[in-house]
This record gives sequence, C-alpha cells and structure tokens, in this order.
Amino acid sequence: MSDLGSGDDGISGSKYNVANMEGSSSRNDFDSSAKGRSGVEQELATKMLQIQSKRFYLDVKQNRRSRFIKVAEIGADGRRNPILGSFTAAEFRDHLSSFSDYYASLSPQNTDNLPEDGKLKSEMMIKDYRRYYLDLKENARGRFLRVSQTITRGGPRSQIALPAQGMIEFRDALTDLLEEFGANDGGRFKGDLPEERHMKVDNKNFYFDIGQNNRGVYMRISEVKNNFRTSITIPEKCWIRFRDIFNDYCEKMKKSSDSITAEINLPTSSNSLK
Repeated sequence: MSDLGSGDDGISGSKYNVANMEGSSSRNDFDSSAKGRSGVEQELATKMLQIQSKRFYLDVKQNRRSRFIKVAEIGADGRRNPILGSFTAAEFRDHLSSFSDYYASLSPQNTDNLPEDGKLKSEMMIKDYRRYYLDLKENARGRFLRVSQTITRGGPRSQIALPAQGMIEFRDALTDLLEEFGANDGGRFKGDLPEERHMKVDNKNFYFDIGQNNRGVYMRISEVKNNFRTSITIPEKCWIRFRDIFNDYCEKMKKSSDSITAEINLPTSSNSLK
C-alpha cells in the first residue's frame, strides 16, 4: 500500500453507513482466523468513513467469547485490509486524540524541508503477541497516520494509512461505537503486562506470552518445533499454584539426582580397606 498523505483536498464528506447486521454473511471472510478460534461471528453494526479517496470500515462484532470492534481499510483492489480489533480499540481512540492535537499544533507543511524518514510522532500499542505501531508521517503528498500491525513470532504484516485531516472524524466514529456497544476496556488490567520471553532447548523453541481477554490475564506457553506449534494457556489466578507444583517437581528431581550422585561417589569396600 502506498503512503497516501492528506494533501490539500480536505475530507471529501465523511460518510457513515450504520446498520444492524446480526449474523450477516456479507463479510464472512473479514477475519477467518478469529472465526475459527471463537466460533461464528455476528456483525452488530458497521460504519463506513469516506476520507478523501479512501474508505475505512469500523465493524462491531461478537462471538461466544466477547464483543469487539475491528477496523479495516479498503484497498485499491477492493479487498479489506484488517488492522485493529478487540481490546486495542479504546486505546487506539485515545491515541487518535493525542495525534490529532499534535497535528493541529504543526506549522504548515514545507515540502522542501521534509524529515528524512518522514516521521513526525510515533507510539506503540501491545496486545497479546501483536504490536501496533502508530506513526504520523509526511511526504510530498501530505501528512498521514500509518498504523501497522506486526506479530512478534512472525506472520503477515498489515497496515492502514489514514489522512491526517481525517483523524478526528475517525476518532469520533470509533467513540460512538464504543459508547453504544460497550466494546471497551472496562474492568481490565490497566498496568503494563510483562514482555514475552523465549527459551531454546536443543531444536525446540519455547515462548512465554502474557496477554488478557474478557476473562482476565493469562500466560500462553508455546512449543515450536519444525514449524509445528502446541500451546497451553494458564489463567493468572492459578499461576501461583502452577508454580508451586512445578517447584515441587524440580525439588523432587534435584533430590533424586543428588541421591544418585552420592551413591556413585561412595567409596567401594576395597577402597575403604586401604
């Protein structure tokens, strides 16, 4: 996707299409991976924003586990490029306010004196094993907000580019959906979650990821070997019990190992006579 700036055209009519579409099949291919994990998704409402020549969709969805919002940009080929979903929506809304204020404080763009990398302001969000990078940038065509999603253990990279002049409209539309459908961060852990850890043993890789969903904080332990992955998820409420059981096994194995070592080091009868 090319870097499309805001230019000088302004917003060509922010246009909203809102509909209650329970169980709609018109966008069933929107996120097949999420559907596979959580069952059939229902689409409760959608808003379409037309900002300059670009179209963005904000969809409220729910499955058997939660209700959430997903954001996508329509590409030149007519396909959706989903970028943002679940519990990052409220955090993204707050960042949009911050970026909008910063954008409003900027001097008029000087195309003869552009930043080397084009970046004016950057932030990052973390959700489970996904990272979201927010970069307010500028090029010869204008200023825009690029939102990129990466997966820490590899996977496709997706991104959207929002013309800077449309950030307030985008924030307001997202706020309306959050307030109406309650797809927000209420009751969730507000602190910083620990970073992921990685351990390699022989030809196996183990990943330890801390995340949270509507049921609380959890740890996901994944084993990766020869492109095959198996995982277990441990709720935070039983981490201490899990640790105690693990420590108990470690202590028992250490005692057993020490006992075997002691037996090996015992002097033989012939040595004792000497």
